[in-house]
Amino acid sequence: MTHLLDVLRCPVCSEPLSAQEDSTELPFWRNRVWACSNNHSFDVARQGYLNLLLVQQKKSLTPGDTALSVAARRAFLSAGHYQVLRDAFAEAVAALKPLRALDIGCGEGYYTQVLSPICASVAGIDIAKPAVFTAASSIKNVVWLVGSAIALPLEDASVNLVSSLFSPIPMDEINRVLASNGHLVLAIPAEDHLWSFREALFGEVKAHEPMAKLQTLDEQFELVQQQRISQDLTLDSTALIQLMDMTPYAWKAQPAKREALAQQTALNTKASFVLSVYRKR
Repeated sequence: MTHLLDVLRCPVCSEPLSAQEDSTELPFWRNRVWACSNNHSFDVARQGYLNLLLVQQKKSLTPGDTALSVAARRAFLSAGHYQVLRDAFAEAVAALKPLRALDIGCGEGYYTQVLSPICASVAGIDIAKPAVFTAASSIKNVVWLVGSAIALPLEDASVNLVSSLFSPIPMDEINRVLASNGHLVLAIPAEDHLWSFREALFGEVKAHEPMAKLQTLDEQFELVQQQRISQDLTLDSTALIQLMDMTPYAWKAQPAKREALAQQTALNTKASFVLSVYRKR
């Protein structure tokens, strides 16, 4: 079985990356430098993640989620508000029995972590360094990568499963790294996801359109399974602030609306998701 540490590739020239020491055991910070045959080298951070994000792949100095949004999401998810999705995701992946899995947009690792008991080798990748820093600091049995989803630093046909939960879906790259008959697992918001929460922030709310987004997958992937999952939520003021901080709603809402919502002692809403499993054609 090929470990994901053995199929990393250089983000500069696409040549294979290898550890510059003998050991490739996890946590792979034991291998301080990874390099390719063209002498492009990358240091492993003390926390145990490898930064393969190139300067030219950044649209800002600190791309992706901020440290504030990462902390807010970690606290919100740790309280179990999206536990129903995490459980359904774990069940769906367990049924597929993949050997090697890649979680795109892994964030702080809340969903990625459930892959470890199921898969022999797991990698999580995110463009946000604060998110991967948080994940690697507490979860040691995953290959954590800072990198771009549109230029995945993995060899062709190197994984059996790719997951993306509320994250980018770079179809060509996913298709490239997936082995024959590999699977793609996606979670996106359902039509009424957080409806009353969004209504409190914006007044007028438009339904999400999950099916329109998923229709673009038909050329390269065959739908195997799809389910709608929901969880009723009663959020106190702390959870409401966390939810605002962890989503784009934080900067899209008018300050007055945001402040008014933060002052509420409780709000009832519903988290609704579409979880889909696809097979590579």
